[in-house]
Amino acid sequence: MVRTRKISGAAIRQIATCFALCFTAVMAQAQTYSVLHDFSGYAGGSEPVAGLTMAGPGNFYGTTAYGGSQDAGTVFNLRHAGSGWIVTFLYAFQGGYSDGAEPDAPVTIGPDGSLYGTTYEGGSARCAPGCGTVYKLTPPPSFCRSASCPWTETVLYFFQDTDGAGPAGGKLIFDQAGNLYGTTYYGGTNGWGTVFELTPSSGSWTETVLHSFSGDEDGFFPWSGVISDSASNLYGTTESGGANSAGTVYELSPSGSGWTKSTLFSFDGQSQGNGAVGGVVMDAQGNLYGATTSGGPANGGTAYQLSFSHGQWNYTLLAALPQADRGPLDTPTLDAAGNVYLTSEGAPGNGTVLEVSPSGEGWQLTVLHAFDGSDGSWPTGSVIFDANGNMYGTTSLGGTNGNNGVVWEITP
Repeated sequence: MVRTRKISGAAIRQIATCFALCFTAVMAQAQTYSVLHDFSGYAGGSEPVAGLTMAGPGNFYGTTAYGGSQDAGTVFNLRHAGSGWIVTFLYAFQGGYSDGAEPDAPVTIGPDGSLYGTTYEGGSARCAPGCGTVYKLTPPPSFCRSASCPWTETVLYFFQDTDGAGPAGGKLIFDQAGNLYGTTYYGGTNGWGTVFELTPSSGSWTETVLHSFSGDEDGFFPWSGVISDSASNLYGTTESGGANSAGTVYELSPSGSGWTKSTLFSFDGQSQGNGAVGGVVMDAQGNLYGATTSGGPANGGTAYQLSFSHGQWNYTLLAALPQADRGPLDTPTLDAAGNVYLTSEGAPGNGTVLEVSPSGEGWQLTVLHAFDGSDGSWPTGSVIFDANGNMYGTTSLGGTNGNNGVVWEITP
């Protein structure tokens, strides 16, 4: 099971250079890195495991896995004001049986302007730490303009283990009818995780398990969420399982009154990579891009492309990532030029922000930033861009305020 836990600053190894075999890695030029917020722990939030969600220019929402009044995690707003940035904590989870705890996933802005997300723990006692929840945060009325106006939390669903447990790093997605889709890391009929749908009805939400993973070749432990194409097919990954027990990429397709699950690709655990923890992103041509946490020519994970032709999905290795204790844990980000952006966690060093870009007949790996601990450590979430090409992200640890993580910006 992939989990992030706080470690002491002394335990974070000093930065070292280790480039991938067979691919040229270069350091980016003329990039400016800035820490926008340094979390302070407890009431000031700790360990922003997930990436950010953009609500508009200079306005972001995010989560911290810990901190808050009960050390059960928070939802925060980061807003540009004048020459600086202001963080406002919108909600502190209470944990226990009546609320969630440890939000590891980003929030999704719903069509009603509310924030939707999941917590890995809390809720039903059928699981030792709680089986996790799906929640909604409703903004205060428009007439209340003060930053102190409270947001209202509603738990939309408490997982019960047999219907899924531990919704982890996956961001929820909406369909056009207002239904929500996501994954749970474990639980379900076989205990290996699920893909679920939540349907609103008369003020409440009904959960339907679209697929309960069975382990082995079917795959298990879906850490990340799903994406959808124009035909409403869902795509995702499993950390383990498949033909070689190294993870899979799968598709769920609507079929009559149910869903049909297909394994599109099973990683070989060696040159192709091992551990498909992060999800996939799709380009306009229908190609899928993702990353693995280990394996590959340098044993630091791989960045890959899956393209469909002649009735099958074909794997292309884009880059062998630098040797690390754990490679990318979240879904890559794809820009309009076809460049792929990743964060890589852990040793050697404190993690990196990486770009994999088309170059001639191949791809080039560029290190956009190598964290040194004081400016952040162990990035685990995806990055996002604003309209000006500025990049934003988080690190789960590091900083100068107690090793509680940071929010950062890279400007071109």
